[in-house]
Amino acid sequence: MTQRTRIRRNTALVGASAVLLGLAVPVTATASAPPGRDTLAWTACESAAADPRQQCATIRVPMDHADPDGPHIDMAVSRIPSEKPAARRGTLLLIPGGPGGSSLDDPSKKGQKLPQEVRDAYDLVGFAPRGLAPSTAVDCGLEHGDLATSRLRPWPAPDGSVDENLDTARRMADACARNGGELIRHLSTANEARDIDRVRAALGERRLSAWGVSYGTYVGAVYSQLFPHRTDRIVLDSNDDPDPARVSRAWLAGHEQGVEDTFPHFAAWASAPGNPDRVARRAADVRPLFLRLAARLDREPIPWPGANPEELNGNVLRQTMLDSLYSPGRYPALARLMRAAQRGTVPPAPAAPPEPVLQNVAAVGAGTLCNDVAWPRTGAAFEKDVAASRAKYPLTAGMPRNAMLCAAWPYPPREAPVRITDRGPSNVLLVQNERDVATPLAGALKLRQALGRRAVMVTVDATGHDSYLANGNACGDRTVSRFLATGERPDTDTYCR
Repeated sequence: MTQRTRIRRNTALVGASAVLLGLAVPVTATASAPPGRDTLAWTACESAAADPRQQCATIRVPMDHADPDGPHIDMAVSRIPSEKPAARRGTLLLIPGGPGGSSLDDPSKKGQKLPQEVRDAYDLVGFAPRGLAPSTAVDCGLEHGDLATSRLRPWPAPDGSVDENLDTARRMADACARNGGELIRHLSTANEARDIDRVRAALGERRLSAWGVSYGTYVGAVYSQLFPHRTDRIVLDSNDDPDPARVSRAWLAGHEQGVEDTFPHFAAWASAPGNPDRVARRAADVRPLFLRLAARLDREPIPWPGANPEELNGNVLRQTMLDSLYSPGRYPALARLMRAAQRGTVPPAPAAPPEPVLQNVAAVGAGTLCNDVAWPRTGAAFEKDVAASRAKYPLTAGMPRNAMLCAAWPYPPREAPVRITDRGPSNVLLVQNERDVATPLAGALKLRQALGRRAVMVTVDATGHDSYLANGNACGDRTVSRFLATGERPDTDTYCR
């Protein structure tokens, strides 16, 4: 099967979000394009998910931005033009989460949820970040078992040991070094930000507006730091901790607090009278029930044919819990798995994306997370952190402090992480749900602090990952829409009850 054919067919699950990979037609463009002139040759997209109005193209960007005359790679972009050219302000770039997410079809999907005045004001532009098909793609060639989410985001053994995790990290990192090619060494957030500026220039825009979600908030913050004079109106939604000493390690660690913030909301739902998926009579009983059930599955896993891994063990239950807390709409999946496990049964195995897509997404995620910052290399460092985490946060059982494949990554970072500061225009609006399992409020407040006078933050009394036009509320949505359409922000940080 050719890569072109495979791209048309594949749909990938990335962390908490489904990413449909579109197809673009190559054409060359460079960042030296004169401002005000779009140099891209747009054509119809070949993605089945694309709105007929969506157009696609490909630009060429340096593999190594420090060597602009060296090898170049393809980067797929898409757009739906402003619906009212007379009202057009510029381009709104939709920055995906991940790393490993694509926004290539977002102009046709989430972009169409934007209010009319925003769709009138902007061309909506998406892209597939470097390494992610249909941009020039990378692949680690991981073993099938290592593509399980509970391996990619690994959980300690039931007794807290990380020895097996370290062995897995070495095996996976070796596969990425063997199969990832030169490109995997050049995956990083800073390089994605530089790619974005190439997109800006190819579009002929002097400045970009952007809506970044989840990991996309860190990309947007880094872009605003590296290219402050190129930014217009920046919305950062569901915000990552920008700690320059830890970067992705801080994001993983944030799941501890994110679960603690969110699990009580699930417990109230899972104990509500009349709920067909009710697991307990009182909210206070749900947490101990979950912990007992996970411990029992640690001791006595239930075979689960067709799943990866092919058993329901304690860590698979914990991983399902983590995934399900991303949105209240996912709560039934966890409740039903808990009810089945109590009976000693399992539901049908969850559908999995095609393996080539998982390989691509896993490689992009690994390369970006591991190249952004150096991780500890010794088991002792992880053992200490995991033990402390297990004691304080039993629901997550040490996973957020554990050794993922970055612990054995063979390449040192090529540059220090970008430090987010308050230097630059005051044109950033942060929107953040109060209860967010993946990017908890505690981490978002650190990004707010780092941006200082550049930003205003809207905290939303809502539960779930992704706030604006998703799991937030009407007050938060109105505030963000007004900013995008008119530039009006709250004068100070605001709480949307």
